[in-house]
Parts: sequence; structure tokens; C-alpha cells
Amino acid sequence: MNINQIRNIAKNLGLKTGKLRKIDLVRHIQRAEGNFDCFATAYDGVCNQMDCHWREDCLALSAKQKH
Repeated sequence: MNINQIRNIAKNLGLKTGKLRKIDLVRHIQRAEGNFDCFATAYDGVCNQMDCHWREDCLALSAKQKH
């Protein structure tokens, strides 16, 4: 999902997007929805949130951030 699509989701939730990075913006959305703000923290590709709207992007970004 691209940043503009994510910003639209945030705006629909009444959130201000400012100049937040994708990771921070998705976490902001997750908190607003009452979910864990765990986006891009799936270390070693492990995540038990199978129905998460952000899962595909999350796992991809988590893999890139691995040291």
C-alpha cells in the first residue's frame, strides 16, 4: 500500500498525518483502531496476526530492517 492510500485511511479516521513516515503513520492508525501498534516489528518473520490489514507490508518492511 502506498503512502497516499495510508494517509487517506488516516484522514478517514480523523487523524492528522503531517509528515509521518509510513511506519509511524501505520502505527498511529493501529492505535486509533484500538490495535497493537506493531507495524514492521515482526522479527524473524514471526507474526500471529493473520487477519491484519497491514500484514504483507509489515512482513516486507520487517525483513528489510533486520540487522
